[in-house]
Amino acid sequence: MPLSSNLISSNLTDTPADKPDRTTPQEAVGARILLVDDDDIFRYATAQILRSAGYTVTPTEDYREALAVLEGQAELDLMITDVVMPNRVNGFALLRMARMRRQGLKVIYVTGFEKLPLNEADGPILRKPINQDALLATVRARLVSP
Repeated sequence: MPLSSNLISSNLTDTPADKPDRTTPQEAVGARILLVDDDDIFRYATAQILRSAGYTVTPTEDYREALAVLEGQAELDLMITDVVMPNRVNGFALLRMARMRRQGLKVIYVTGFEKLPLNEADGPILRKPINQDALLATVRARLVSP
């Protein structure tokens, strides 16, 4: 059953995670993505979209859970993080902490806010609601970029 969310601008398909999206480059199939967002519905919907495209997703609710994953999980290829989160740690600060553990970790930021300190961004910023195609295109591009 497709899930609709006002934070994801298109419905999910029922494509199984073991059948990657045909547009996903072979080198990106199975990539490991850490997803950090305090919104349960957005996190669930985004994880489902990414899994349907063939990615392995570890969803976390906040920076503490994300750091625990970074300290314990062997390999991660990309982090997708909300910019504005509770507990005074935003996505920019989370990336700085993450890179102390994983130098060179690639990032994509997501946000529902218009005014952000863009000079802190070290990766693309997607505005919520996020179009499913734009999300997947940005993930593919980020994964294959140096």
